Amino acid sequence: MTVKYETGCTNIAVNKEAVVNDFFVLSTCLAGEILQKFINYGVRLAIYGDFSMYTSKPLKDFMYESNQGKDIYFQPTASLAVDKLSGCAKNE
Repeated sequence: MTVKYETGCTNIAVNKEAVVNDFFVLSTCLAGEILQKFINYGVRLAIYGDFSMYTSKPLKDFMYESNQGKDIYFQPTASLAVDKLSGCAKNE
């Protein structure tokens, strides 16, 4: 949240490789706790990368639902993540 307060930035794109793997194990509750903080502080987040190795249906459903919203996105590439955050992405 330091980035928001020091720069005014409210959109952040992060490479999936920079995120701890436990984030993608929903039973750890890590994703929910972290993402709720971003929402509470008014920061939109896009995580980009190859998510094909994750086979959990609940995780896939979570990512799908997130992509339908306006705050959190999971995208395959950095450019698509930026498009989503900038509002330039076409609705899928």
